[in-house]
Amino acid sequence: MSRDRLPAHLEVAGLLRRAEAAGGFATVLRKGDAERGSLMLVLANRGQHAAILERILGFDGIYKWQRVGPKESASSIEIDEFLAKRTRFDEDSWVIELDIAEPERFIAETT
Repeated sequence: MSRDRLPAHLEVAGLLRRAEAAGGFATVLRKGDAERGSLMLVLANRGQHAAILERILGFDGIYKWQRVGPKESASSIEIDEFLAKRTRFDEDSWVIELDIAEPERFIAETT
């Protein structure tokens, strides 16, 4: 059984506030379902693409962040194409951009 989770819109609001409090930039690129939408994070550090993470429900019933999509050196075109393809298949998903120092560490500490 999976752990109860907050509605997606509350998780997103929390991520945005924490990123800004840490001196970073955060924005919603795409709004999904307010209650149960999946989350994808486009991570950057000083404008340089770092990774795309998606929250996945593991076999143990616990949500974890997993790298998906284009690698670190990807162009903005590759990133846009990937996100467009993913959102076509999951219209409920949220896409959040976080530009923050040490983005993966931020995510690990936030979740």
